[in-house]
Amino acid sequence: MNKKITIIGSGFSSLAAASYLAQAGNTVTVYEKNNSIGGRARQLKKEGFTFDIGPTWYWMPDVFERFFNDFGKAPSNYYELIKLSPAYSVYFGNNDFITIEDTLDKICNAFEAEEKGSSLKLKAFMKKALDNYNIAIKDLVYRPGVSPLELVTPVTMKKVGQFFSTISKEVCKEFSNPRLVSILEFPVLFLGAKPSNTPAFYSFMNYADFGLGTFHPVNGMFSVIKGMKDLAESLGVVIKTNQNVSNIIVENGTATAIKVNDQIIKSDITLSGADYHHTETLLPQKYRQYSEAYWERKTFAPSSLLFYVGFDKKIKNVEHHTLFFDVNFEKHAEEIYDTPAWPKDPLFYASFPSKTDSNSAPDGKEAGIFLIPLAPGLEDTAALREKFYDKIMSRFEVLTGQEVKKHVIFKESFCINDFIKDYNSYKGNAYGLANTLLQTAFLRPKLKSKKVKNLYFTGQLSVPGPGVPPSLISGKLVAGLIEKN
Repeated sequence: MNKKITIIGSGFSSLAAASYLAQAGNTVTVYEKNNSIGGRARQLKKEGFTFDIGPTWYWMPDVFERFFNDFGKAPSNYYELIKLSPAYSVYFGNNDFITIEDTLDKICNAFEAEEKGSSLKLKAFMKKALDNYNIAIKDLVYRPGVSPLELVTPVTMKKVGQFFSTISKEVCKEFSNPRLVSILEFPVLFLGAKPSNTPAFYSFMNYADFGLGTFHPVNGMFSVIKGMKDLAESLGVVIKTNQNVSNIIVENGTATAIKVNDQIIKSDITLSGADYHHTETLLPQKYRQYSEAYWERKTFAPSSLLFYVGFDKKIKNVEHHTLFFDVNFEKHAEEIYDTPAWPKDPLFYASFPSKTDSNSAPDGKEAGIFLIPLAPGLEDTAALREKFYDKIMSRFEVLTGQEVKKHVIFKESFCINDFIKDYNSYKGNAYGLANTLLQTAFLRPKLKSKKVKNLYFTGQLSVPGPGVPPSLISGKLVAGLIEKN
């Protein structure tokens, strides 16, 4: 097979697909609307500081290894990984936090110190989580979501009950301490849904957290993007930036070309790694698979309000990753999923990459990334951003026992309007389509268009779901479908 393939977008899934398709002998060109590759995983550089604009957590290293191994390479050929020790800490009150270390034994000790007998329960819970990880990540997520029969195996049939229970139910069966419950429910937030709506089978995320650990690529997550770019280009992929795709041209039910910056680019196959909903708006109405009502009914992962802050001093009493769960988790979740509104008392997350990576900030200074999860589709104004910046920074000062506001050199923000402007993101969502029971596997938007021949999709609104490792997998799956068809 030697086809001319155009790919829209240059995020993780697009770059992964590009490499697989080029390896198979196709002529592949990637068109990126922004002036930098990476999709959501771009970088911000300012006054000697470097920030990852998007993903900051490197989990499931085996998925990255599997990707590069498919090309006879390893991650270490492209970037250096540091295992974080500790992985992160979680604040529950003023100078009151639990630290999650870098091994399961240390984490068991932290649980035991919090609640007698909890370490034995944790070990049993983690055994199930490992079992689910082996089933999910080593098998199920590498299936393209074409048929429900993909999920039916002798192993998965034994797990069927876990698709009808939830993470919250399974955690609360074993643990009564609300702080430990919060920590165990935290990893599934990466899947974009409330723990009470996430199938219990997804406890494999707990194994990703406690079992495999948290890593940092030197120079940030953008190092992974750069590594994938280098790999793709070594295979012959051409990547073009500042290329806005305004139409997908369909002739006799077949995608034949795209319109890019007023030029018509013909190809045999079109693959979009851009926002799925946006991609379908590039088609004539009759060729769109999913209606506006369909998208409106779907449960989307949150959007985010992010701040990238340069401090003139080192920040104390925090780890590289620090979570702030000092307010009501359920209330904030309701304000994201049930009654969408700006949260009255938001949970938030802070990352200080310069704790690990000296390249992130000038000597003696600190780079800080602050994130508040929000419902997609909310009003986004400069005044609201400033109000919530003040809220979380005031709490941060009290919780960590230090003054930081007066040590800010600069701050930049990124929120719903930016997700829409930069990524054509539906309602400004940050993480795609949530992995709820009714939005899992074959129930997600399809990788292959049902209405247009030679049109395909990839990314976190499709199979297998949100997150960086699933995006890598999505690229492999769609490349496999294109080869098969």
